[in-house]
Amino acid sequence: MGRASKREEIAEAAFRQFHARGFNATGINDITKAAGVPKGSFYNHFASKEESALEALSRYADTLRFDLLTTPGLPPLDRLRAHFEYLSRDTVDNGFVRGCLVGNFGAEVADHSEEIRSAAKQGFDGWAHRLGLVLAEAQEAGDLDGSLDVEATALFILSAWEGTLIAARVGKSAAPVEAFFQTVFERILR
Repeated sequence: MGRASKREEIAEAAFRQFHARGFNATGINDITKAAGVPKGSFYNHFASKEESALEALSRYADTLRFDLLTTPGLPPLDRLRAHFEYLSRDTVDNGFVRGCLVGNFGAEVADHSEEIRSAAKQGFDGWAHRLGLVLAEAQEAGDLDGSLDVEATALFILSAWEGTLIAARVGKSAAPVEAFFQTVFERILR
């Protein structure tokens, strides 16, 4: 009888380690120790640390609760706010550490790895597209100025969110999160 694959344990440990420590501060030993497997097991499932980082980005997307953006029965701007409220709770509840894995990898690795840069860009593009769809729905419902460029606004909101996470981590404070909500939802999207 063959041994069970440890890919899932390794992939999940890599995701947690990268999110908590970053790409450069995470070594293969850190991942395998967190997974409780021998170092050689890593290379049975991933060709490189970079490949496991790409898997981590995929797993991270599943944690962002994009389903909140399409919740039936809620007005579009309420869904948009619920999405960012979920993300802000995660940030505050985790003591202003970790941030956004896509943004972290984008800042830390994008200049050194074309594959990770491309995956991060794809992640941001998909996220901005989802936000743009919600903004377009709000325009159609008459809840948002029809002259607002929804694609540019979606990109701005996502960029503002990423900056908010950095400022919250640096200051270990919810003040940037509060400023994000006040500016985006009480000024720009009102």
